[in-house]
Amino acid sequence: MATKRLASGFSEQVMGMVKALRSDAPDCVAAGAVDMSTGMLLSYETVDNHPPEVLDLLAGATLDLFQGRTVVMIEDVFKERRGITSDQHFFQEILVNSDNLTHLFVRMNDQQDIVAVVVCRKSVNAGMLFAQVRRVVREYRF
Repeated sequence: MATKRLASGFSEQVMGMVKALRSDAPDCVAAGAVDMSTGMLLSYETVDNHPPEVLDLLAGATLDLFQGRTVVMIEDVFKERRGITSDQHFFQEILVNSDNLTHLFVRMNDQQDIVAVVVCRKSVNAGMLFAQVRRVVREYRF
């Protein structure tokens, strides 16, 4: 059974999670955490140097994927039709494949405003990627 990783403060926990994602996700080239309430990149680790504006765009793109206007509208329609009054979001995980990379975005279970982002080589085994990222995310509570 996995133990909960608790650090002394929020930022230490986020940095610890990003470090664990970077080291545990297969074929990982970058990992990060985005705060959906502010649209800010909280922490990241990468094997390459990237311009700051690219990292800022990653945070904004993550926000659009999970809480863009159309996505929120879809969630609201489903909630209304199903009689759900919870603030829980429907979209919990999103996998995006680009020409050379696979990007996995996962909402934190307990803190829906935090999304873990993992970028791997396209050759990654998607099942192993999901398994490892889910395992790491489960170990952290913010």
